Amino acid sequence: MTRPDTPPHGQPVRSDDLIDEASTARATVDEHGIVTQWNEGAEGLLGYRPEEIVGRSAAGLLADRTNPLSVAETLRALNPPDRFRGRVALLHRDGSRVTAGLLAHRVTASGDTTEWLVVSPLPRPERPLADEELLKRCFAQGPCTMAVYDTDLRLRWANQDMERVLGLTQEEIRGLRVPEITPGPEAEETEERMLRVLETGEEQHIELFLRMPGHDRPVAWSTSLAPLTDGDGRVAAVMLSAHDRTPQHTTRQRLLLLNEASVRIGSTLDLDRTAQELADVAVPELADFVTVDLLPSVHGGSEPRPGPLSGHVMLRRVAARSVFAGTPEAVVEVGKVAAYPDFSPAAECLKAERGLLNRVTDPAVARWAAEAPDRAASIHQFGFHSTMAIPLRARGTTLGVATFSRHQRPEPFEEDDLLLAEEMTARAAVCIDNARRYTRERNTALALQRSLLPRTLPHSAAVDVASRYLPAGPQAGVGGDWFDVIPLSGARVALVVGDVVGHGVQASATMGRLRTAVRTLADVDLAPDELLTHLDDMVNHLSAEAESAQGPTGPGATSGDVGATCLYAVYDPVSRRCSIARAGHPPPAVVSPDGSVDLLDLPGGPPLGLGSLPFETVEVELAEGSLLALYTDGLIESRDQDVDRALDTLRSALAQPAESLEATCDVVISKMLPSRPEDDVALLLARTRALDAGQVATWDLPPDPSMVAQARRDVSAQLEAWGLDQAVFTTELVVSELITNAIRHAKAPIQLRLIHDRTLICEVSDGSGTAPHLRRARTFDEGGRGLLLVAQLTQSWGTRQTGTGKTIWAEQSLSAADG
Repeated sequence: MTRPDTPPHGQPVRSDDLIDEASTARATVDEHGIVTQWNEGAEGLLGYRPEEIVGRSAAGLLADRTNPLSVAETLRALNPPDRFRGRVALLHRDGSRVTAGLLAHRVTASGDTTEWLVVSPLPRPERPLADEELLKRCFAQGPCTMAVYDTDLRLRWANQDMERVLGLTQEEIRGLRVPEITPGPEAEETEERMLRVLETGEEQHIELFLRMPGHDRPVAWSTSLAPLTDGDGRVAAVMLSAHDRTPQHTTRQRLLLLNEASVRIGSTLDLDRTAQELADVAVPELADFVTVDLLPSVHGGSEPRPGPLSGHVMLRRVAARSVFAGTPEAVVEVGKVAAYPDFSPAAECLKAERGLLNRVTDPAVARWAAEAPDRAASIHQFGFHSTMAIPLRARGTTLGVATFSRHQRPEPFEEDDLLLAEEMTARAAVCIDNARRYTRERNTALALQRSLLPRTLPHSAAVDVASRYLPAGPQAGVGGDWFDVIPLSGARVALVVGDVVGHGVQASATMGRLRTAVRTLADVDLAPDELLTHLDDMVNHLSAEAESAQGPTGPGATSGDVGATCLYAVYDPVSRRCSIARAGHPPPAVVSPDGSVDLLDLPGGPPLGLGSLPFETVEVELAEGSLLALYTDGLIESRDQDVDRALDTLRSALAQPAESLEATCDVVISKMLPSRPEDDVALLLARTRALDAGQVATWDLPPDPSMVAQARRDVSAQLEAWGLDQAVFTTELVVSELITNAIRHAKAPIQLRLIHDRTLICEVSDGSGTAPHLRRARTFDEGGRGLLLVAQLTQSWGTRQTGTGKTIWAEQSLSAADG
């Protein structure tokens, strides 16, 4: 890099030579008004050498003699307290008066002491490039709030918005460096980046989060540093442009806090601990002081009174957290019950059944504080200025109140803070209600709750589904039939139907455990026969547990044996192939698009619980629009007709044209079960879809690191062809990480596949059976962050084993603009 006035073939200038220390008079004064540092520029301004002035009172430099103590007192009385500016008459060493513009900053010195950095720009010769020309270039090349620095990194121009942000005029800071205008590590880093611009001629970007003098809260800045070149293409100045990104930064921080709340709140079924987790998450990121109070009946495990509460309420404090150790602000101790009048924030939010924002100056809060002197004393002592009271509600029931307060952070709560707190509190309320239910009815309530069938079936790109569940008559008791639709990676879907032997609470509890197990095993993406093998092991364990729990035999005693049947199918809309395995369950029926109905010829397999017997997966190809019917034996087995006749009736019902799957379900139920069934019945219908070839893109990749860039280009081109321009950046990052991992840690063959449907799915397959694991990389690790990046950028990700290795997949949601 060369100076603007350096001949084209002149020697380059080192960056260390760019800073002319003599161009600024700079000194430091301690909190007692004593000069502690004195630079060359200060010597040039007043004539004193450092050894003549360091250690002396700064008052001696004033032309108008002043009491030395008044200098320190004046500095301490400044408003704002961290900066001084103005023109001051100073005394030169030769006795003459020198009037200079001074800018002083309060800074923290070593040992946490404070001192004042005093600077004054000295007259300097004009540069060849005039201010007017710089201003023209700044308008031409800078689109936002700007300042221009010359090649000595001294300020030449600042626009009006920059003056507003700094609280200083252009004339007050002209000729100063960035660290002399806003001292601090951020300014030092900014100047280092400006040096890079001068040296390389390349634009630099930096994200800053700092509080500017005169502003009541920190601001997130996205700062760009761009070179301004002269007619010969040499760097003549540096343009600094800053964008206020505080709203985006705040939104990002709130989302991170909400994500943390979803992870940390509800880690156990302990009611008090769950309430404390809510308080712990909110302090200090959202509030300075948080309390959680529950209705005494809720804390005791009883059913709370329905409907909104009104009037005075009694609440038990179950959790509290403060930015101060020991929560000294708390008036009510944890575990104690206190009365809250009807005009208090807690009672008002319970009556309104919604969150309320309050200032301590609000009339209702003032009245509440006036009638409770201890609370008023705490408000005044700690400086409470803003609160949020939010009811803890779950499943339409009020459980208590969470109160968020600020007294250290100067900014009051806003509506967005209320929305965030309500979301966190809603999640905590559900967890608290779960804990309450668990406390009251640990065994029976959980068994029945886990036995519930899905109320709605998920939407899937692979199939359209409809279902029916008919419980048996009251004499048979609650049964253990179940069905499920489980979305899988790669746009696939799993269809499950099962039946636990027996009736009653135990059968329902077993059904709930099996259904949960199937969902867990489905997430691992096991083949149908492997999944049934694991499920068979689980049933054997349940039988062993039931046997060990049996008391002495006698009237009414039941066997500890646990048995079940199950059918598990996985359908892939890309290949239109369906993999199915069954364990003693009735075979599914398939209705072809032409209307013909067939029962699939599948190996029966043993019922679950026999152990050590194999299951077999059969793969069939289904035409698009085929109808797959899964059911339990209650649909075809009855005392009035044999199974073969029932199957004929089922074929006839499925072949009958209907306007929708729901209508087909009704036809099947009406023909097969004219009266109330003797056993529970579960019916699941799924009409297959197929993804068009234009929705799938596949590339075979050699294990060469250079292919990563080509893969990104291919992916970018494909996404643009699909009209998914907004997904290009994220997908390129995901593809780069997954392919790089496959090349480094796996083996050929390596294949990349993109699937575009309701979501965008990226899959990378390789020939290794080793599954990757998400881990937290340490500070100096060179790797280990790839999967963490993928997990943060995508909606979900995972891995599944294949016949030749494994596939790692990542799924992104698509915005409305992406289609």
